[in-house]
Amino acid sequence: MGRYIGPKCKACRRARTQLCQSKRCAFDRRPYPPGEHGRGRVRESDYQVQLREKQKLRTMYGVLEKQFRRYYQEAARRPGITGENLLQMLEQRLDNVVWRSGLAATRPQARQLVNHGHFRVNGKKVDIPSFQVKPGDTVTIKDRSRELIVIQHSVDTQDRVIPDWMAVEAGERTIVVSGHPRRDQIDTDINEQLIVELYSK
Repeated sequence: MGRYIGPKCKACRRARTQLCQSKRCAFDRRPYPPGEHGRGRVRESDYQVQLREKQKLRTMYGVLEKQFRRYYQEAARRPGITGENLLQMLEQRLDNVVWRSGLAATRPQARQLVNHGHFRVNGKKVDIPSFQVKPGDTVTIKDRSRELIVIQHSVDTQDRVIPDWMAVEAGERTIVVSGHPRRDQIDTDINEQLIVELYSK
């Protein structure tokens, strides 16, 4: 399984926004791109702006390039607006659903919990973070993992708003997916049209 293992805050500085979900990010102290000429970059080409938007989205969801390109191809194949289809597919990843529900503090933590087999979808064990949940699916935690310290801590300190397309019973550790996420229900600060323009060249 491939994943990015480089310095996370360097990606934040390159994207010019905080992506790492850390309370102490280097972007807060150095809000300019990394490298010798980071402060001196003024002019940006259209390609550079589009590429940065794509890299931001990839970094947010922890997806590598080859997998992200497959997501885009599937989004373009589906009826509807390609950019919104792409965001919808990323939002419906199992690791993202776990994070959105408040059962994990960050997306990487949710990815690890799923990967270690702590979650069930409709009663069946699923340990693939990219698993696509569908409307009507019920995500639960296996009995022996219900009182894990990291999950309990996430539930106790959870301050994010649960999206309307899912219902969460924190006490029961249960997530019910009630529908597909709409664009106005996805609070990701991304201009998906730039990504479509980049891949359409």
